[in-house]
Amino acid sequence: MAKNLMIQGTMSGAGKSILTAGILRVLHQDGYRVAPFKSQNMALNSYVTRDGKEIGRAQALQAFAAGMEPDSDMNPILLKPTGETASQVIVNGLPVGDMRAADYFRKKKDYIPEVLSAYERLSSRADVVVIEGAGSPVEINLRENDIVNMGLAKMLDAPVLLAGNIDPGGVFAQLLGTVQLLSSEERERVKGLIINKFRGDKKLLDPGLSMFRDYCDIPFVGVVPYAEFELEEEDSLSDKLKVSGGFRSDMAGRDVIRIAVIRLPFISNYTDFDIFEKIPEAHLIYTDSAEAVKAADIVVLPGTKNTTGDLKWLRDKGLDKAMIAAREKNAVIIGICGGFQMLGRRIFEEPWEGASKKPGKPFEKHGDMENSAHLQGLGVLSVDTVFKDQKTLVQSEGTLSGAGGEFLVLNGLSYRGYEIHMGVSRNLDDGCDMLCASDAQSLAGSSGMLCCSGNVLGTYIHGFFDNASVTKAVLDIASRKKGIGSVCAGLEDLWVYRDRELDKLADVVRNSLDMEYIYKVIEGKV
Repeated sequence: MAKNLMIQGTMSGAGKSILTAGILRVLHQDGYRVAPFKSQNMALNSYVTRDGKEIGRAQALQAFAAGMEPDSDMNPILLKPTGETASQVIVNGLPVGDMRAADYFRKKKDYIPEVLSAYERLSSRADVVVIEGAGSPVEINLRENDIVNMGLAKMLDAPVLLAGNIDPGGVFAQLLGTVQLLSSEERERVKGLIINKFRGDKKLLDPGLSMFRDYCDIPFVGVVPYAEFELEEEDSLSDKLKVSGGFRSDMAGRDVIRIAVIRLPFISNYTDFDIFEKIPEAHLIYTDSAEAVKAADIVVLPGTKNTTGDLKWLRDKGLDKAMIAAREKNAVIIGICGGFQMLGRRIFEEPWEGASKKPGKPFEKHGDMENSAHLQGLGVLSVDTVFKDQKTLVQSEGTLSGAGGEFLVLNGLSYRGYEIHMGVSRNLDDGCDMLCASDAQSLAGSSGMLCCSGNVLGTYIHGFFDNASVTKAVLDIASRKKGIGSVCAGLEDLWVYRDRELDKLADVVRNSLDMEYIYKVIEGKV
């Protein structure tokens, strides 16, 4: 079995996920077989593995850092919020149902055998497993039956490094308070402290590190500087999701493509748009402003974990009318996954979908669809969607063909990505069911993964824009409309950027942490 190391944090946002990825990358560079593990994750950004399982996006990133193919054993439990107090529960990569928070809290210890089995399988394939905790290990109301922080560390006999985020201030209080709230047995597991996201001159911090020894005898293993990495994030705490009321005034009159992503309440997989932030000629905002939507050159309706609820929210905010106005002004309109479903004509709900529960009235064969209960979509794509219990989880790649309207430029381009959705959609123009096959080759035909009409495109494919040629083609459509030159010169596929950024992250981790000491921790010599 592999040796292990666990990274815990004083709070959410301490930087555990990125630190874990950085340490994994360093170990991988040093020749070790390494793997990430997070027993329980809560995130709306997820990833589909090659065998059709769903895991947290952070664990996929960590797998790439480790030089491994992402695997469901790396994240045996994933919680995807569907409301304020409920989540879809995914175990070993597959959904087992929706649960209220209180119900899951009572039941989660039942999943311990699944967690341990996943860890054992992973451990048999690695020299070192680097484990990520969640939130804080001293949420005293959640301590009983803990399966993700110190409870898991005990089960796996893992040494712990505790990280605190200095950026908001109070890092010494964070670290000391966390250590003091640990039991003596738990405290023994903490082998080192890390200060993360430090800005400025470290010499000014050094006296504090020395003085801290008067309060706590756990050594510091490093101070990690604040650094910007172009790496995907996984949850709605991301600063990039802060709502913008509009585009920056300093962009006025410039040859810039303005991209408005609708900031849905249950937005998911917003990593789909990371590549646009690497393009100087693109200005992307997340917004709930109708005026910003009307002013955009490209409007994106992203994925969501609650399609029907977010569609109602869209209408309440008047954003549906704003999108129609943008379309009529000839902006490019794009819908991804749940956003794709909203762009269609009708959405037929199953009893379990969102807030629209209709017990005892399932759509058995969907035969009489005209008289079945449904929500009206935006109606800009000739598509109907029916929600079903079976979830589509598949990696997808192919060559685009058959595109019409303004999207003719997509024909012949290769793509790769993945799909995560509950709905099944069909193209009403030709009556052909829209299938989701990983070997699909055609648009709006036998595959149905993409559908386009005029200046509107919808797709189920997450990661569609990770493909540089696809992104460039879509931006060229917008730039021609605007009368400016072609953009995206030198743009690379997102996975090329990611690999380079992971090496940069490893350099920062190697230079700021005492890796010699960390190796001793892993070997059990501390």
